Amino acid sequence: MSSNKSIGIGVLGCGRIGVMHAELIAQRIEGAHLAGVYDVISESAQKVATKFGCQQFSDPESLMSSADVNAIAICTSTDTHVEVLIMASKYKKPVFCEKPISLSLTETDRALKAISDSKTPLMLGFNRRYDPTHRSVRDSVANGVVGDVHIARITSRDPAPPPVAYAKVSGGIFIDMTIHDFDMARYVVGSEIVSVYATGAVRIVPEFAEIGDLDTVAIMLQHANGAITMIDNSRQAVYGYDQRVEVFGSKGMTASENPLMTSTISRNENGTLLAKMPYFFLDRYIPAYIAEWNEFMGVATGKIQPVVTGADGRASLVAGLAAWKSVREGRVVKTSEIVG
Repeated sequence: MSSNKSIGIGVLGCGRIGVMHAELIAQRIEGAHLAGVYDVISESAQKVATKFGCQQFSDPESLMSSADVNAIAICTSTDTHVEVLIMASKYKKPVFCEKPISLSLTETDRALKAISDSKTPLMLGFNRRYDPTHRSVRDSVANGVVGDVHIARITSRDPAPPPVAYAKVSGGIFIDMTIHDFDMARYVVGSEIVSVYATGAVRIVPEFAEIGDLDTVAIMLQHANGAITMIDNSRQAVYGYDQRVEVFGSKGMTASENPLMTSTISRNENGTLLAKMPYFFLDRYIPAYIAEWNEFMGVATGKIQPVVTGADGRASLVAGLAAWKSVREGRVVKTSEIVG
């Protein structure tokens, strides 16, 4: 499809996640083209613009106001999201924004108010909802296959810890990592989180203790419908990128397992050998990102309303803030306690 018949998407932020989104838009999303990019580091944006033959903008507002840009992807650092979203609300073009909106609930609400007041369509980037295996677990719940949900279990373990410098500004493990699992809990169980109990330790990176972060955590959630979700996170699983979801209910259980890099099976007198698991999140979730963008195309063309909304981002941030409060105070924390 030629550019003048497709949706032009402008990407703000050309770091790792922004480059990935730009590549998908440019190469793999039907009906879309990469209309332009911006990054505070000009050289990063220039590389992407040159590779895909799109415009490099000199500032965010020039990208947003461009007639060639029909929709906006915000992939900048978290600390910029609020101001960029408020700026985007002036142009009322459909917006895709990576999570979290902010590390502050007050600032999150400020951005969401601007978006709501301007009636700007906003979709949040919780890509794991679009993973086929995780989605099948959610569908089993929604379709009544497992009956009334009693317990959900979510495991999320990264293959290697992030740099300490990143952890210092990311909001810590409950905001930069577990936030995906809080969203997944709400998504698969189909009920809001009403209380959080969290505990954690530093078992991998001693320097995390110095900045007040954790690298190994366990969380228990109570949902409004009475169901319980248990989450475990680790910053380092030596065997690969470990992502699993299970739901147990009155009629049975359903679970998503990790895919393997290949379907090869080797058997000999010593036993059975399977392929390795994906090591990097892009190895696991590219199909989910593509499905996410395909859904956003429905938003960008006005065919559907955003399914993953700013309210979803807010709810997961509240759960993350409640988890930190729980660790620091050693008690169950109701999400209603988190007000700003």
